Amino acid sequence: QVQLVESGGGLVQPGGSLRLSCAASGMIFSIYTMGWYRQAPGKQRELVAAITSGGSTTYADSVKGRFTISRDNAKNTVSLQMNSLKPEDTAVYYCNADRSRGLGIRDRYWGQGTQVTVSS
Repeated sequence: QVQLVESGGGLVQPGGSLRLSCAASGMIFSIYTMGWYRQAPGKQRELVAAITSGGSTTYADSVKGRFTISRDNAKNTVSLQMNSLKPEDTAVYYCNADRSRGLGIRDRYWGQGTQVTVSS
């Protein structure tokens, strides 16, 4: 049974930093693309950052230069370092694991989410 467990959310002032972590179990972690998504109240869930099994990274334009995604395949963890946080970064952040098995079949898993609030 696949489990993704996020940690590290909280309340931070504008300009501050937070580090989110996601611990995965029940899966061959190294073969998955791992991502962080977020969903603010009244908005759709959006991709924040992703890292492939090979280490290639993708970022939303809104977080480029401020956020860094990384993975540790030995520990089955993926992290999101968030710097220079802005009030518009406030959202529930979700860890995601994704892989394609071909023929249009995907394995996709989500964590339960962790709240990040940026406010003075």
